[in-house]
Amino acid sequence: MLQYLVRRLLLAILTIWAVSVLSFAIIQLPPGDYVTAYIANLQASGGIVHEEEAVALRQLYGLDQPIYVQYYKWVSRMAEGNFGTSMDWNRPVIEVIGDRLWLTVAVSAFALLVTWVIALPIGIYSAVKQYSIGDYLATLLGFIGLAVPNFLLALVVMYFGYVFFGADIGGLFSREYAEAPWNLAKVWDLLKHLPLPTLIIGLAGTASMIRVMRANLLDELRKPYVLTARARGLSELKLLLKYPVRVALNPFASTIGFQFPVLVSGSVIVSLVLSLPTVGPILLKALMAQDMFLAGTIVLLLGVMTVVGMLISDVILLWIDPRIRMEGR
Repeated sequence: MLQYLVRRLLLAILTIWAVSVLSFAIIQLPPGDYVTAYIANLQASGGIVHEEEAVALRQLYGLDQPIYVQYYKWVSRMAEGNFGTSMDWNRPVIEVIGDRLWLTVAVSAFALLVTWVIALPIGIYSAVKQYSIGDYLATLLGFIGLAVPNFLLALVVMYFGYVFFGADIGGLFSREYAEAPWNLAKVWDLLKHLPLPTLIIGLAGTASMIRVMRANLLDELRKPYVLTARARGLSELKLLLKYPVRVALNPFASTIGFQFPVLVSGSVIVSLVLSLPTVGPILLKALMAQDMFLAGTIVLLLGVMTVVGMLISDVILLWIDPRIRMEGR
């Protein structure tokens, strides 16, 4: 078991390095660079940038150097905790991201928790009560959840919240805590604002996970070992939770690694609609401005979230599936 975890950890480190290379290379793919986008925006507003100024800007940001030199400097500084300077914000990347990174992790983690809490019992019920009214209702709600975009649901919730309750639904903090330093009161205010956006973001993933759990559990319930355990007189609840559900959780648990980045990238529009202070809107702006250090850092962090999610999946699979623990024996 320890060897399995060490091997997974080493693979995770290698994966993070590969993600850093790919993210930096992808940011460089569009034609031009930040200076090109800056000049275009300035000219659109009636300004003029001379060639000498453009050359000086490229030298200032190191854009006149080969891509591998830029990558080496970025990675070497990253090892010291310096992710470079955002060209668009003219501030260190770590300051631009700031609290937004931790708020993004909090929203993603709570959205994933909402997905599991809702999808797991509904998926089990749909499988056990196959073709019942509850199963058909869960299937209908699942298809609606897959079909309705999250941002549309956010707009509907904001409309009804304002019209019927007079509440301005949006953001993760009240006005008095938005710029306030962190304290217990601000943390409590965050916890009060988290349920609604996490529910909206997690609903699309909930719909798909219900279908996954239902299909996996139906497959397990038809296997001979279930019939044997039932013939031995094992109660239905104990039989269900001890064997089929644990086995059916394997593909359910293995999707955690993919859910984290999907929740972040898929919530960019939702974050814009609900005015959430997460990294999604900043990533969109950085990509449009070709701010490579800021965009590359956020993409890299999304990759790290994926790797961390996969490690969590591996630990959960070790816990629920003894066949993995016995691997190599």
